[in-house]
Amino acid sequence: MTNVNTSSGTLNPLFHPAAHYDSPADVLNAEELSSPEKRVILSSWASDMYAVESYPALREIPGMSHTVRLADILAALRKLDGDNDNDDPPRGGGVPMRLRRPWAAAERQAA
Repeated sequence: MTNVNTSSGTLNPLFHPAAHYDSPADVLNAEELSSPEKRVILSSWASDMYAVESYPALREIPGMSHTVRLADILAALRKLDGDNDNDDPPRGGGVPMRLRRPWAAAERQAA
């Protein structure tokens, strides 16, 4: 068996991101990571497999001494995508459609 050095200082941050970053903001501010690498880390942290039982809004990441709020992770992903949290809510799309009611037309003709 090979003896591998696993000290956190020599590992690639993608293999054990919790050993290098303490929060979603730390991941966003990491200059050594590309945007796709940041997305991989943040997306993995947002995964349901790290959800805290009975507290789905929290994530418990192995190697991290504290829980992380899912909202913080998702906000970091939105910031990475260039989305602004202060955006107006999305408008309804498409052409408004009114359900046709055949009986309503018959009532109008009778009146």
